Amino acid sequence: MTALRLWVAGATALSPDEAYYWVWSRALAPGFLDHPPMVALWIRAGTALLGPTALGVRLLAPLAAAAGSLLLVQAGADLLGDRRAGWLAALLLNATLLFGAGAVTMTPDTPLLFFWTATLWALARLSATGNGAWWLAAGVAAGLALDSKYTSALLAPAILLWLLGTPARRQWLRRPLPWLGAAMALAVFGPVLWWNAAHGWASFRRQGGRTADWQPARAAQYLFELAAGQIGLATPLLAAMFAAGTARAVRRGATVLALPVLLVLVPASVFAQHALGDRVQANWPAVIYPSAALLAASGRWRRWTAPAVILGAGLTGLVYAQSLWAPLPLPPRLDPTLLRLGGWSALAQGVAAAAAHDDAAFIAAGNYGLASELAWTLPPALTVVGVDPRWALFALPDGHAALTGRRGLLLLPAGLAPDAAEWPDAAMRAPVVRARGGVVAARYVLYLVTGRAGGPPTALLPRPE
Repeated sequence: MTALRLWVAGATALSPDEAYYWVWSRALAPGFLDHPPMVALWIRAGTALLGPTALGVRLLAPLAAAAGSLLLVQAGADLLGDRRAGWLAALLLNATLLFGAGAVTMTPDTPLLFFWTATLWALARLSATGNGAWWLAAGVAAGLALDSKYTSALLAPAILLWLLGTPARRQWLRRPLPWLGAAMALAVFGPVLWWNAAHGWASFRRQGGRTADWQPARAAQYLFELAAGQIGLATPLLAAMFAAGTARAVRRGATVLALPVLLVLVPASVFAQHALGDRVQANWPAVIYPSAALLAASGRWRRWTAPAVILGAGLTGLVYAQSLWAPLPLPPRLDPTLLRLGGWSALAQGVAAAAAHDDAAFIAAGNYGLASELAWTLPPALTVVGVDPRWALFALPDGHAALTGRRGLLLLPAGLAPDAAEWPDAAMRAPVVRARGGVVAARYVLYLVTGRAGGPPTALLPRPE
C-alpha cells in the first residue's frame, strides 16, 4: 500500500495548497498566517532528499501513513487487549477515502494525523503499562501535533476529561509527570507562540475569529453538509461502522474505551458547534478517524469489514485513477481531481508562451494558491511575484524591486478585473485555460501591466532549483 501511495504521490501534479506549502518550505519560519510550520518542515525534508519534485514534496505523507498505522495497531492492542483488533482498526482507517487521499498529498492534516495518532498511542501505552514516563512521550507528540495544526488543541480537553473519568486516573493529577508532559507540549509549541506574538497574533486571530460565527438560519444546512462530508470521506459503510462503534462504546460505558470515545466526541462536538455558524470543511474532522476506527474494531460489526474495506479501497482507487488518467467522464464541477490537480502544466505553458511574446519581465498573481502554482510550474527563468497582504508575513524578498517600472503579465481568474489603483495601465491579453484532456477546469485572463512603487505587499516567490 505504501509503495502504491509513493508512486501515486510522485505521478500527480501538486494542488495549489501544496504548492503554497512548498513556498513555505523555502521560507521557513516558526509560524505562518494559515497554520503552524510542521507541513513546511516535512516538505523541506522530502525535497532535501529527492529534490523539487512532486514526490519530494509528498515523500513523508505515505511514510507517515504507514508509521501511524503501526502506532494505531499498538494502541488497539493496549486498549482492546487484542492485537488483531489493532490490525483491524488500521485496516479500516486505511480504507477510508480521507486517509487514502491524505496519504498521497501534503497538507497540514498529514503531520497532524500522525502526531495525533502518536499521542493516542503514547496514552494507550500509559494505560496498559502504568509507566508514567509515557506522559512525556504524549507531551512531545501533542506538542508536535500543535506545531502541525491548531485543531490539535482539542487533545487537551479530551485528555483532561479522560483523567477525571475514574479515581484511578485522577490520581495522575497529583503527580508531576502529567504536568511535565504538558510543559513539554507547550515548550515544543513555544516557537509558534513566539511567532504569533511577534506578528500581532495574526495566525491565532485568523483561526480563532471563526469561533464566534452564528447563523442559526443556515445551521441545518451546515450540519447536513458536515455529516454528508464525513460519510463521503469515510465512505458510507465505514462511516456506519465508525458511528456504530462509537455509539456502542458510549452505551456500554467501558472504561478501557474512554480515551478513544473522548477523542471522537470532543472534536465532533466542537465541529458540530462550529456548523451552527459557518461551514465546516470536510477535512477538518480528520482527527476523529483513528479513534473511530479503534471503536469500530472493538464492536460486533466485523462481518461488515470485507464489504466496507472493499468499497472504501475501491473508491480510493478510483480517485487515484481519476487523478492519473481521468477515465471517468465527470462534469468538471463534480471532479475534484480536475478542479484541484488538472491542467497546471498546460496553463504554465500558455502563460510562458504569452510571457515570451510580450517580453514580460515578471508574472504576477493575486491569489496565493495561483501564484504558488505558477512559481512551481513555470520555467525557472521567469520571475514570479505574489501580490497579496499575506506575503508581508513571509521571510521572502520584497517583489517591488522586480515590479517597479517594468512590464509584466498579471494572471487573474476569468471574471475578475485588475484593481485600477494597483494596475492603472492594465491591458487585456489573450485568455488562457487550465484543462486536462480537453476538459476545461478553469479559465484565466492575462493582462499586460507596469509595476509601480508602493501598492500592496508583494513577494518574490522561490523557484524550483
